[in-house]
Amino acid sequence: MNELEIFNRLQDLIAARKSATSKASYTRSLFEKGHDHLLKKFGEEAIEVVMASKDNNSKHLVRELADLWFHSLVLMGYHNITMDDIASELERREGVSGLEEKASR
Repeated sequence: MNELEIFNRLQDLIAARKSATSKASYTRSLFEKGHDHLLKKFGEEAIEVVMASKDNNSKHLVRELADLWFHSLVLMGYHNITMDDIASELERREGVSGLEEKASR
């Protein structure tokens, strides 16, 4: 199985939940609470990744990174950004020094 398939499946599910009317969906509730709430959740997850890394607990870090990836996908869905958009940007940067890329912004 292609490891990236899960991201495409999640992205499809998130898009469906974005326009769903069901109240029984965590993802739907994130969209209903609005942009500021999405940003807050994303920030909380990022901080939890930092803390898990500082604790040097790989199992906990994997779980927190999965949460951060999920909330990244939800934020992407909010802005109608796809995995293809991200892949294109990463391909654009491939082979370019991080210092050079940052200086070009």
